[in-house]
Amino acid sequence: MVLKSKWLPAVISGLLMTLAFPKLGLSATAWFALVPLLVALRGLSPQAAFRTGMIAGLAHYLTLLYWVVFTMRTYGYLPWWQCVSLLVLLAAYLAVYPGLFALAVSRLCRKPGQLVILAPIFWVAIEYVRSFLFTGFPWGTVGYSQFNRLHIIQISDMFGVYGISFLVVLFNAALYVLLLFLAGKPWRGVPVDRWLALKAVVAPLVLIGSCLVYGATRIGAMDEAVRNASSLRVAVVQGNIDQARKWDPAFQIATTKKYVGLTLTSAARNPDLVVWPETATPFYFEASPKLTRLVTDTVRRAGVHLLVGSPSVHGEAGSHAYYNSAFMVAPDGRATGRYDKVHLVPFGEYVPFKRVLSFVGKMVAQVGDFSAGEKGRTLAWGEANPPIGVQICFEIIFPGLSRSLVKNGAGLLVNLTNDAWFGRSGAAFQHFSMAVFRAVENRRSLVRCANTGISGFVDPAGRIIARTDLFEDAVVDRPVPVLSEASMYTRMGDLLPMACLMVLGVLAGRFMIGGREPAGDALRDSPHWIKRLISRLAGRGPGRK
Repeated sequence: MVLKSKWLPAVISGLLMTLAFPKLGLSATAWFALVPLLVALRGLSPQAAFRTGMIAGLAHYLTLLYWVVFTMRTYGYLPWWQCVSLLVLLAAYLAVYPGLFALAVSRLCRKPGQLVILAPIFWVAIEYVRSFLFTGFPWGTVGYSQFNRLHIIQISDMFGVYGISFLVVLFNAALYVLLLFLAGKPWRGVPVDRWLALKAVVAPLVLIGSCLVYGATRIGAMDEAVRNASSLRVAVVQGNIDQARKWDPAFQIATTKKYVGLTLTSAARNPDLVVWPETATPFYFEASPKLTRLVTDTVRRAGVHLLVGSPSVHGEAGSHAYYNSAFMVAPDGRATGRYDKVHLVPFGEYVPFKRVLSFVGKMVAQVGDFSAGEKGRTLAWGEANPPIGVQICFEIIFPGLSRSLVKNGAGLLVNLTNDAWFGRSGAAFQHFSMAVFRAVENRRSLVRCANTGISGFVDPAGRIIARTDLFEDAVVDRPVPVLSEASMYTRMGDLLPMACLMVLGVLAGRFMIGGREPAGDALRDSPHWIKRLISRLAGRGPGRK
C-alpha cells in the first residue's frame, strides 16, 4: 500500500511532463513536472524507486505517444487491440529510462545537496543512452519542450538539447530541496538546513540568469551575422497528398502533376531552390523514365534547382538495393546528386531481426526493405551555392546527423518529411519543434518541407520565420541566410551528456564494487576531473562563469 500511495504523484509527474510538449505546449510545466516524482521517491527502497519511476514514465509516454495507435490502425491495418498493445510495449520500454533515473537518485544521492547536483547529471546521462540504444529513440527529450523559449535554447550551440534538459532537471531538483526545507522533511535522514536551501535556490537561478544573458548576446550576434550574410530564396512545396492514395498507381500521374503545378506557381517568385517533401514522387526516380521526365521537364521550364524526395533503386538484376532518397535536379533537368536516408525507421522502412520477425510486415509495403545511406553526405548544387545537408523524416531528431552534415560543409539544413502518418495528432507538432534545435545547435538556417505539413523556415537563432498549417496545399518561399560559423557544438559534439554518462558510470561502478557505499564517499574517491566537473555544475570552484 505504501508503494501504491506513491504512484499518484508519479503519474502526476508523467502527465505534467506531457503537458510541456506540443500540441498543448505548456512548456513552463517542465520546470516543476519532476517534483511530484521526487516527492514520491523519498523513503523508498531502490527497487521501489525504480518501479515508481517507471509509473511516471508510463504515464508520460502513453499520453505523449498516443498517436502510435492512430498510425498503426490507419496505415498498419492492425486491429485496435494490437495497436494499443504496441503502444503499451513502446511506453513500457521507454519508461525503463525514468525508472533508471529514479533508481540512481534513490541509491546514489544520499544527501539533499547531492540530489541537486547529481539529479540533472543522471537524467541527461540516461536521456543520452536512450538516443542511441537499440538504434535510438530520443523523441520527447525534456529539452525539446522549451523550443519556443528563444533565449534559453541559445546554449544549445554549446551543449545541444541536453543542456536544456540539464537546466530543467536542475531547477526541479532545487525546487524539491526547497520544499523539503519548508516542510521540515529530511532526505535519506539528512535534514535540509537554511544555508543549503538558499544555495539550492540561488545556484540554478544564477545559472538560468547567465543562460538568459548568453541567449540575448547570441541572438544579437546571430542577427548581425544574418544582416551581413548572403542569402538564397528557397520555396517549399507542400502537396497535401492523401497518404491512403499516395501509392495507388491510379493516382501516380495526378500526384506528380499536382507538384508540377505548384512548382510552376513558385517559379514566378524566382527562387534559387524549390523543395519537395519526402517521397514526393510515388515512383522510383530515374527508374521510371516517363514519370521522371514529367518532373525534369518541369524543372527545365521553371529554370530552378529542385530538391525532390523519392524512393530509388540501384544495383544489378536480382540484387537490388532500395533507398529513401533525395535527388538534386539541376535547371537543365539532370540529376546531379543524391542523398540516401541514413537512419531508417524500424518497421516503417525495414524489419529488424527479420529472420526472427519474419511474420511482421512494414507500413511502407510498396517497396522492399530500405538500405541505409552514407552518414554526413552533403549535396552540391551550383558552383556558387553552399552544400546542402539533407535529413529525411525523423533523422531530424538525431542531433549527431545534423552535426555531421555541417562538419562536412553544409551551409543549409533541409528536412524532408511526410507527417501524413500522424494525422492531426500532436506528433506533427512535436516533430517540427525538434527541428528548431538543429538550427540553433549548428547555427544554420533550416528549411522543412512536409507532405501535409508542418513545413516552415527556422533561422540560425531558432526563430520560426514561417510555417504552414496541416493538410493544406501550400507554396511558401523565404530568403534564407547562409552562415559559415562553426558552433562549439558542431566542433565538439555531445560533450555534456558524455561527461554526465561517465560520472554516472563511475559512481555506479564504485557503489557496486564497494557495496552500499554512500555517494559522498564515492565522490571523494573519484578522479579529480569528476570532482571538478561536479563543482562547476554546482556553480562553485574554478571555471565558474
